[in-house]
Amino acid sequence: MRVLLLCLALLCLATACGSRPEASGQAICVAGSTSVQPFAEKLAEVYMETHPEIRIDVQGGGSSAGIYAARQGAAHLGASSRELVPAEKELVEIPIAWDGIAVIVHRDNPLRGLTLTQIRELYQGRLRNWRDLGWVDHAVHLITREEGSGTRNAFEELVMGKAEITPSALVQDSNGAVREIVASDRHALGYISVGLVDERVKALEVDGVLPTRENIRSQRYKLVRRFLLVSKLPPSGPCKEFVDFILSAKGQSLLEAEGLVGYEE
Repeated sequence: MRVLLLCLALLCLATACGSRPEASGQAICVAGSTSVQPFAEKLAEVYMETHPEIRIDVQGGGSSAGIYAARQGAAHLGASSRELVPAEKELVEIPIAWDGIAVIVHRDNPLRGLTLTQIRELYQGRLRNWRDLGWVDHAVHLITREEGSGTRNAFEELVMGKAEITPSALVQDSNGAVREIVASDRHALGYISVGLVDERVKALEVDGVLPTRENIRSQRYKLVRRFLLVSKLPPSGPCKEFVDFILSAKGQSLLEAEGLVGYEE
């Protein structure tokens, strides 16, 4: 089933990107992680302002679909918010930024933080009521990401270990969708990229540490991951020039301004 879903995602991405990279001339296709997508869109927008001869198409689909698209040559660059597994290590890996996974609640929720153990027990379904965490007697409405999501993969690796996320959690297909639900539900709890936290939701301390830029850079905050671009072969031509822009001082500053932590010092 997972292979079928990836194939369907690849078909959608290939269609969205228009044509195979080698036939697309000055067009660059970036596809994959919905966590990376808004930042890649911003980078592409700024880059195309000074390179009007280049068209950069940025598509979502999830990290696994993006990696698969890069391996199959259907996208110039796959975007991933998770680390590559051994079978994917033949790809060229280009780290572009650090990101934290923020555990978020509604702004009206008085809770300031959770321990890593409490987060794991919540997502296991062992803690189910806000009363157990010192708040009101009401069920915790858990929100999680879909299978294939880099954010979910990283969350499972960093928080869940060998434990599984309870099937009672509501599954959403993007960081934005998780944020919207938590922003409108006082009893919801979710996790999203730190770069996408806004004033409508509140990021919690994890083991007493807030997901600030300094804490992510120093990795005092425990839920830290890398944002990657991957390609089948070393980027060349316009694609390499776009990658060089992302890793330049200007590109890294853009990512910092959007809430991420630059990878290049």
